[in-house]
Formats: sequence, C-alpha cells, structure tokens
Amino acid sequence: MKKVFLILIAVCSQTMLPAQDVKQLHDNARDFMHKGDYPNAILILNRALAISPGNLEVAKDLGLNYYYSKDYNKCIEVLKRLFDRHDVDDQVFQIAGDAYWALEDAKGAEETYRRGIRKLPKSGPLYNEVGKVLWSKGDFSAIKEWEKGIENDPGFAGNYYNASKYYYLSTDKVWSLLYGEIFINIDPKSAYAPEVKNFLFEGYKKLFTEANLEKNNKDKSPFAIAYLKTMNKQTMLVATGINIQTLITIRTRFILEWDATYAKQFPYKLFQLHKQYIQEGLFDAYNYWVFANEQNMPAYQTWIGTHAKEQAALNRFLQDRMFKMPGGQYYHK
Repeated sequence: MKKVFLILIAVCSQTMLPAQDVKQLHDNARDFMHKGDYPNAILILNRALAISPGNLEVAKDLGLNYYYSKDYNKCIEVLKRLFDRHDVDDQVFQIAGDAYWALEDAKGAEETYRRGIRKLPKSGPLYNEVGKVLWSKGDFSAIKEWEKGIENDPGFAGNYYNASKYYYLSTDKVWSLLYGEIFINIDPKSAYAPEVKNFLFEGYKKLFTEANLEKNNKDKSPFAIAYLKTMNKQTMLVATGINIQTLITIRTRFILEWDATYAKQFPYKLFQLHKQYIQEGLFDAYNYWVFANEQNMPAYQTWIGTHAKEQAALNRFLQDRMFKMPGGQYYHK
C-alpha cells in the first residue's frame, strides 16, 4: 500500500511539473520583457509554448515581444493562430492589427480589428482602432466607430478622446464638451489631457457664440436638446467673456437646474459627479483643474496659492476614486 501511495505522489508530481515550469518560464520572460530584452523573452516564451501549446497568455506575450522587436510578420503569424479560440481576448486582435499597421497595411489592420469586433462586440479598444484607421484615410465615418465604442464599452477612455476631438473640429456644441470632460476624468494622467483641457475651454467659447444656444440645433438627441435648453438659461452670464470664474458660475447653475429638471429622465454620471463636488465644496477646485490649460495656467497657479486646502482635498478625491461611465447612459442617438 505504501508503495502504491509513493507511485501516486510521483505521478502527480510529474503531472504538475510542466505547469509549474511554464509559469516560471513565463515569469522569467516577463522580467526580460520589462527590461527591454525582447530576444531573451522570445527565447523563453517559445520554450514555454512548446511545453504548453494551448497557453493563451504565453502565446499573446510571444506575439507582443515580436511586435516590440519590430518583427511584425512573426507577431501576426503567432497571434493569428489564436483568432478562432473561444477564450481569445481583444488584446490579441489589437496587437495583431497594430502589427499590420506598423507594416503600413491599413487594410490588414482594419480587417483584423473588425474580425475582433465580430468576436468581441463589446470591445471599446477595437472600435477605437477601427476609427483611427478610417480617420487616417480621411473617412469621417470614423466617428460612428468611436460612438459604438462609447455605447458598448463606456468605461474605455480612448473613444471619448477621439470623439471629443472630432466634434470639436465640427460644428457640434455639446458632445465635444461632454466627451472631453469624461475623458480627462477616466484618464486624468493621459498625455492627451492638456490638449483636451484646451479645447474644453475653447469649446465653451464656441458654445456661447450665439445668443440663443437652441437656434439651428441639428442634434436630434433629446438629451442634447435638454442640455442646450438648460445651458441657454446661463447666456446672460457671459457678458464679460469666458474665463474660469464665469464657467464656475455657469456650470454650477447648470447643474442645479439640470438636477431639478432632467436628472431623473437622463441620469448622467458626469453631472452626478459635478453635484457631488458642489455638495463637498470642491467644485471651484475641480473647475480650475478641468480648465488648467496653458492660457489659464497663471490664474490656476494663483488660485492654488490662495486655496491650498481646497486643492489638497481635490487631489485626495482624484487619487481615491476611479471614474467610470456606467452602461445605460448613452444618449447620443
């Protein structure tokens, strides 16, 4: 009996050994990858994949290291084998599509991203990539892809950035402001945040260009119409021009009016955040942060110098929370 027991232990140990080896090899490869030593990472990942051919994460990292090594054809070769798997994730299609893009094969990139969307129709990153490919070709239907990304994956930041920039360059007076502010809340440390803050500030000037904000409104979205009706009531406040202080007053009055009139009909996480800032006495600090572009930086620095307590409280708030738009609050229809 003792002999049988020892044999069972030996068999179990041999069964577990490959899995343990693969994990160790994968960890070692990632150490090399983080150091930028992609050839060594590739060497080890190939060994790990030989032991465990069905390991998705190992195969994905192998493709990624080929991408970092600029061996784009090999990257595509490795990742294409994963496309039809039931457990494939959007990163596989994104990396492969990016490899096509690096080879200047826009068609291959778009087809790969779209194939990923067919497999994973809720993937915000893939809609974002399709939109970028279309935009690079001067195809304005790119906005439809970014909108689909926002609708299907509202927590992903990239589609908000691209959609906001698109609308800022158009005649739109609503969505560039909303999407831009959502973007900097989801990804406040983004390298694109200063750019977005600039066209948020300039976008409010654009919004109040006409005395009647509802005039010539081509947006048939009931939400956008409600937004413009509520914002139209604040037009008398811009008589002295747009600056951070006037925007604080305008946006405070807007939220109070919206909360009383439309909040139940159109619950919106961004406006709920504004209300929370108002209740906690942080809305001034938040607005200085939102509109802290190059033009307003002197005013921002002056304000911080005299409101250190509020600024510290805002910083704690920004660090402690993670902003994410929920599903069911897509109103651009």
